[in-house]
Amino acid sequence: MGEEFVVTPWEVRGKVDYDKLLAHFGARPLTPSDVELLAKYAGEVHPLIRRGFFYAHRDFDEILRWHGSGRPWALYTGRGPSGPVHIGHMVPWILLKWFSDKFGLEVYFQMTDDEKFYDDPELSLADTRRWAYENALDVIALGFTPDRLHLIIDTLDIKPLFPIAVKTAKKLTWNTVKATFGFTDSTNIGLIFYPSLQIAVAFLPTELRGEATPVLIPCAIDQDPYFRLARDIAESLGYPKPATLYSKFIMSLTGESKMSASNPDSAIYTIDDEKTVRRKIMNAFTGGRPTAEEQRKLGGNPNICPVFHYHMLFDPDDKSVEKIRQDCRSGALLCGECKLMLHDKISRFLKQHREAREKARDKVDQYRLSSKLR
Repeated sequence: MGEEFVVTPWEVRGKVDYDKLLAHFGARPLTPSDVELLAKYAGEVHPLIRRGFFYAHRDFDEILRWHGSGRPWALYTGRGPSGPVHIGHMVPWILLKWFSDKFGLEVYFQMTDDEKFYDDPELSLADTRRWAYENALDVIALGFTPDRLHLIIDTLDIKPLFPIAVKTAKKLTWNTVKATFGFTDSTNIGLIFYPSLQIAVAFLPTELRGEATPVLIPCAIDQDPYFRLARDIAESLGYPKPATLYSKFIMSLTGESKMSASNPDSAIYTIDDEKTVRRKIMNAFTGGRPTAEEQRKLGGNPNICPVFHYHMLFDPDDKSVEKIRQDCRSGALLCGECKLMLHDKISRFLKQHREAREKARDKVDQYRLSSKLR
C-alpha cells in the first residue's frame, strides 16, 4: 500500500488513495450492474450509493440474489464507543436504516465497549459503557423501532455472542490475527481475542433463527480486515459468509481525508450546539480561491472541498447538488454563500436529530438484544 497513507481498524493517516486501498484489501468495486441489481429489488438507489460514498463490497450482489430467491438475511454494523458521535460515524447507519426499511430487515448493532477499553489507556470500562449508552441514542434517533433494531453492548449482552466467539477464536491463529491487525508481543490479550467477538455478530442471526441468515455489513472500509477473516472461516463453522458494503471516509472539515476525534474542529458532532456548528462550518477548509474576485474569475474546486462533500451528504436532490457543483466551478457561487447554505441544511437535520435523541434517552434497554432473549 506504500507509506503515503495508512488505513487500519485503529488508525487512518495520510491522503487515502481508495483505488490502491481496494487493491490492497482485495475487495471489489461497486459496479453499475451491482447498483442496477439493488434498484431492481429496492425500487430506488440511496444517494450515498448513487453518489459514490459507498464504493466497494464483498458479495453485495450475491446477498441481493439471495434476497431475490426469498431467503432470509439481516443487517449488521457497529460503533466503538469512546466519545460522542459525529456525522461521519452516522453515514453507514443512515444507509443501514434505509436498507432496513426497504427490505424489512432486522439490524444487529454492536457497541464494542470492550474493544475501546482494551485499546485506550485513558478510558475506564465505566467510560466506554457510558459512551455506549450515549451513542445508542444517536442510533435510535434515526427512527429505528425495537422490533427492527437489536443493540448489543458487548460487556452487558455477551451471553448470545460468547459461544459463537469461542468457536470463532478456535479457528483464528495468533499468526493470522497478528498479520491481519499488526499486533505485537506487547498487545494486551483482550485486543487479541476481541476480533472473535466482532466476527461473531456476523454469525449471530443464523444461530438465533436456526437457518442460514447471512448479513450485509455497511461500514467504512477500514473495518474490512475483520470481515475478511469472518468470510475465511464462515463455511468451516457452518455459517454463510457475510457480505459487506464499504464506504469512503467522510472528509474532515480541515480538508484531511478523515475526521479525527483528536481534533474536534474536524467534525460536526451531534451534541454540538448551534453556535459551535456555525463556527465549524464557517471556518471550514474549502476548494475556493483566496479572494472573492479570484473565485468569480477562476471558479473553485468542489472535488477537494469538505463543504461540497457535506452538501452531497445532506441534499437528497441530485439537481440541487449538481447546481452547487457547477456554480462553484464557474465562480457563480462564493464559498461564504455555500457555507451558509450548508449550515441551514445541517442545522435542520441536527435539530430533528437532537429532539429524537432526547426522546430515546430512557428507551435504550428496550432495544438491547439481551432484554428480548430473556
